[in-house]
Amino acid sequence: MTTAVHLDEITKRFPGVVANDDVDLTVERGTVHALLGENGAGKTTLMNVLYGLYRPTEGRVVIEGEERQFSSPRDAIDAGVGMIHQHFMLVDPMTVTENIVLGNEPRKWFGLAVDREGARRDVRELSDRYGFDVDPEATIEDVSVGVQQRVEILKALYRGADILILDEPTAVLTPQEVDDLFRVFEELTDQGKTIIFITHKLGEALHAADDVTVLRDGKNVGSVTTADTSREELAELMVGREVFLQTEKAPSDPGDVVLSTDGLTAEDNRGIEAVSNVSFDVREGEVFGIAGVDGNGQAELIEAITGLRKPTTGTVTYLGEDITDAPRADRIDAGMAYVPEDRHERGLVMEFDLVQNGILGSQHRAPFAERGNIDWNTARNHAEDIIREYDVRPPNADADAVSLSGGNQQKFIVGREFERNPDLVVATHPTRGVDIGSTEFIHDRLLELRDEGKAVLLVSSKLDEVQGLSDRLAVMHDGEFMDVVDPQDVTEEEIGLLMAGEHPDDAASAAEADAIADGRGEGTSGSRAASDVPSDGGER
Repeated sequence: MTTAVHLDEITKRFPGVVANDDVDLTVERGTVHALLGENGAGKTTLMNVLYGLYRPTEGRVVIEGEERQFSSPRDAIDAGVGMIHQHFMLVDPMTVTENIVLGNEPRKWFGLAVDREGARRDVRELSDRYGFDVDPEATIEDVSVGVQQRVEILKALYRGADILILDEPTAVLTPQEVDDLFRVFEELTDQGKTIIFITHKLGEALHAADDVTVLRDGKNVGSVTTADTSREELAELMVGREVFLQTEKAPSDPGDVVLSTDGLTAEDNRGIEAVSNVSFDVREGEVFGIAGVDGNGQAELIEAITGLRKPTTGTVTYLGEDITDAPRADRIDAGMAYVPEDRHERGLVMEFDLVQNGILGSQHRAPFAERGNIDWNTARNHAEDIIREYDVRPPNADADAVSLSGGNQQKFIVGREFERNPDLVVATHPTRGVDIGSTEFIHDRLLELRDEGKAVLLVSSKLDEVQGLSDRLAVMHDGEFMDVVDPQDVTEEEIGLLMAGEHPDDAASAAEADAIADGRGEGTSGSRAASDVPSDGGER
């Protein structure tokens, strides 16, 4: 194989921080290479060096055998390197075509006008070539996140990229969109492109990559082929210790009802009903989980519970009090902690430092305030405690939230909310964008809160997470609870059917009816009885 990228002894220093420490990285042409590591391990910094956003303090960047010195991303693009960032850089009101060709528009009439029809034709041809199925005339704000990501990839390909860097590409995708993205990887590498993707997810690295390089504390601690490694080995390389990949928990001991909803209905931002007549309760000492594909009403339900959205009908009761119309601040004061789905919009003030962000929602009451004056020493100590306990990197309370990686922002929010001494924790996607070591810690902390008698309402698109942590599990589809099940007594396949809006019993009945109609069912020579078919449709 030919080497597409070689980073030779790359060191990148910032004031007080060594982000990359003498890192070597070799990526072969036409392969998928995963860059794996915990939050703050230096993965994105290393790729920003390759993309020309940063100049290395020491070391060499070699592309296709030629040493390069990039002063800007434009130099990297000219060398065939493209980067798709975790937060997309698209203009929402513009079309797919306009976003892809922006800054590189084809011209006509001796360069006096943009050739819009030529641009649409070029984008359609590019999309068809790679099997992307993207409508060139669609507006960005009207397409899914998965399509937006494909637009970002097409934008890089349009500019001639042969080496594509993707930073945490699955962080905002549904499971179906993740599968689609990995099929895109296969199509690109089949056509000779080289993919480097940054991730902290072991399963994705093993599934999608040919090779994996692991960074820890800014150093390369190992490069392996996926065929010769395991989840356990990669986890230990990432964290530097043995990691327990399975959640272990004692049986729950539920107490009194802490939260309940009765006939709750809510609309989304477009005025369309997103939550339809949902009733449930969460008790002391239990984790009540909600599973479902994103966009099926989970966000609107949680916003109605936490005071961020006014329900159209129904009630929310907390600790025996009707709080349906209570303001958000009253719910915080009453002991309701909330880890929001969108950490930028709901969880942090990005321009504030961690001291200020650490007291959000509690800045008006003890121990952080007295007679309207904030005690900044207490606030600083609180932020430093969160940073230390939840391993937030860099460990600097004066750092602005915007300067932290997404995973470290998430860890800080989780720490702030869990340490409120709440009666109820509402945790939506609490480990989204968080590395495996921190995920293990957050899971353990959620179960500790449960065992302390707290009520936990957990929403997650990670099926293994919500099934492993929950004592009772509701599956949501199209704004309704399809069923509430014991997560230990249901299979992933059955949960998947519920997530798709189909009851497993109905699916089994339909499968049996099809078998009978095809001459394979009961009463047919050589067939087996319906009672011999397990409920998950698999073989015994």
